[in-house]
Amino acid sequence: MEEVLGELLAPIKPALDLATNLCMLFFVVFSVALVFWTWRDAERRGAMPWFWALVVLLFNVFGWAIYMVVRPPESALDARERELEIRAKEVELLKEGQTCPACYQPVEPDYLICPSCMKKLRKECVECGRALKLDWQVCPYCKTKQ
Repeated sequence: MEEVLGELLAPIKPALDLATNLCMLFFVVFSVALVFWTWRDAERRGAMPWFWALVVLLFNVFGWAIYMVVRPPESALDARERELEIRAKEVELLKEGQTCPACYQPVEPDYLICPSCMKKLRKECVECGRALKLDWQVCPYCKTKQ
């Protein structure tokens, strides 16, 4: 039986050998590329590149799938850029006007309480009635002790 099968496959044996060798070459190149990509991506995201490259080298596509599930959602540069944007917006808000320290809603300089969350922002002068900061001991407008 094996002899008959061998005789039938004899004309296409070189093609089968070539296809097998090409598949093995593709698998090796794919594995190396997957390890390299994982290393670079983990390095960009600050996620122990040597560890994840080793996991992908040992477990191939399964290791890569695990890395894709647990990797950080954004790169270190993206996180830094987001933080800078947040700081820039905070500075812009402070330039435009004051905000409530509790709820960050805009408030006017003479508000005594925040209209959104009711937090006490300032106290009223006992003499002239103007808005004073909570820690002021003297009214700068009428010189009255508080």
